[in-house]
Formats: sequence, C-alpha cells, structure tokens
Amino acid sequence: MEKTAFIFPGQGSQYVGMGKDLYEGNAAAKVLFDKADETLGFSISRICFEGPEEELKQTKNTQPAIFLHSIVLYHLIKKKQFEITAGHSLGEYSALVAAGALTFEDGLKLVRLRGELMQQAGVEHPGTMAAIVGLDSNLVNELCIEASAEGIVQAANFNSPGQIVVSGSISGVRKAMELAKTRGAKIVKELPVSGAFHSPLMESAQAGLKAELESTEIRDAAVPMYANVTTRPMQHADEIRTLLLQQLIRPVRWEESVVRMIADGAAAFVEVGPGKVLQGLVKRIDGTVKTLGLEKLNDLGERN
Repeated sequence: MEKTAFIFPGQGSQYVGMGKDLYEGNAAAKVLFDKADETLGFSISRICFEGPEEELKQTKNTQPAIFLHSIVLYHLIKKKQFEITAGHSLGEYSALVAAGALTFEDGLKLVRLRGELMQQAGVEHPGTMAAIVGLDSNLVNELCIEASAEGIVQAANFNSPGQIVVSGSISGVRKAMELAKTRGAKIVKELPVSGAFHSPLMESAQAGLKAELESTEIRDAAVPMYANVTTRPMQHADEIRTLLLQQLIRPVRWEESVVRMIADGAAAFVEVGPGKVLQGLVKRIDGTVKTLGLEKLNDLGERN
C-alpha cells in the first residue's frame, strides 16, 4: 500500500510574516494562535507576524514559532489521511502532536523550554555549525575525527546525499571546514546559529528538558514517527522521551529516515509548516516520490 508521510520542518525555516494569512483568513487558526499566546504568557503570534527578524531568530522564539505555524496548518488539514510522520529536529515535536503523542499546549511549552535551554547552552558553551556540500558521510565523519584534535566537532545533520552539517566548538568546526575544503567539498559555509546544536555542547540543556519531559504526559503515538536518532519508527511513550532527549546531542539522520520511510511504503511526502527545505531534501534523496508543501492558506484550498 502506498503511504503518505507528513513531515515537519525545523529551525531555519522561519520568516517574519509566517502564519499571518492563516490568522486573518481562518477562524480556527485564529483560535490556535490566540491559545498559543495565552499558553506561553506572551505574544508569540506577534513575533511570527511582525518580527523583528532579530527577535524571531532567537532560538527561544524560533522553535515555538515554527511549531505553532506547523500545528495550526496540521489542524486545518487533519482530515487528510497520513500513515507515517517525521520531523527535522524541532519538527519531531510537531510530528508527535500530529501522531497523537503530545497535546498542542504541552508540545508548545516543551519547544519553548527546549529553545530557551539550547540558547542558554550556546551562551555557556559557545560553538558553531557549518554546512559541507559535496562530500560523502564517511569522509565527513573522518575529517571530524581528525579535526577533533582542535576541539569538539561532529556531524550534526545528514540532510541529503552530499549535504551534511557539522557542529561543535568554534575551533573544531573551523578546522573541519578547512579540511573539507582540502578534500574537495563544493561548498563549505559557516551557519548563523546561536549554538552548536546536535553536539555534546548541548549537554547542559538535557537536564532541564529531561525534567520537563518526565513531568509531561506523553502517550503512545497513533501512527509511526521515524526518529532522527535511530531512523526507525518510534511509538512507545518511554522511547519517545528517551529519543527526544538524545536528539539534543546526537545527529539528525534525515537522509536515512527518508530512505527508510520510502522502503516502508511512503510514496508522497507533505511538508506541513513554513518554508520548503524538507521538500528539497526529499527530492534530492529520491526524485521518484511526490512532494507537496502546505504553508499558506491558499495551499489548503478552502476557507473556514
């Protein structure tokens, strides 16, 4: 049976004005944006709609903003059927709401806290990230090991064939960048981030998130969600807690996850949320599957 996968974007897909058309054109969307403001105790909707960009780019705001936009869209299309789901880093929380494992309010509180903790970890343990295009994963892992003599560095995102992000200390990442250039990488670019996400420099964020995950009600997922850490479907609540925690310091294995979803029957991928990043990655991973994005009110084909 051909399956549809709902996939949810992560940090980097945000932009000022995101979700404004949904809020203004759909009564159900307005209710959810207002509920998010009430739940968080400040106007995350204003930051989404008006910025300024510097405020939206702060990790503590970016994460709830993207989650909120994704879940509002999901609520407006949830009568559309999907059999499997996944999210890129932060997007895992959106996917878990879609899979029935988390409530909207609990997911929103978790991603706000996650963003705050990751932003704080970036202040306490300064680091950076860099995109490397044109080298295979084995070679990138090897050059990270070599660069580790200069400081912490590891692969953080295996996004698509030949598109990998490394993360770690500033000295470690810059050494890895230097090595990648000598090994023939097509593009080597440092990213404008506030910390070394998906690296051991995020360990200080784990304790606070662990306590919150343990006190949050998480149910078994109603549909399989393919985890970033293992690339395999996770459904049990205890496993979800464990993998969400590990995800902070472990790589996002997106390419492998997509390959596995396709092997398990996914023939169409619907990106639910801001931007088109995941659609582009899926196309590079396997050009034979269908990709679709739901981002604007016009994409839904209806008004309520």
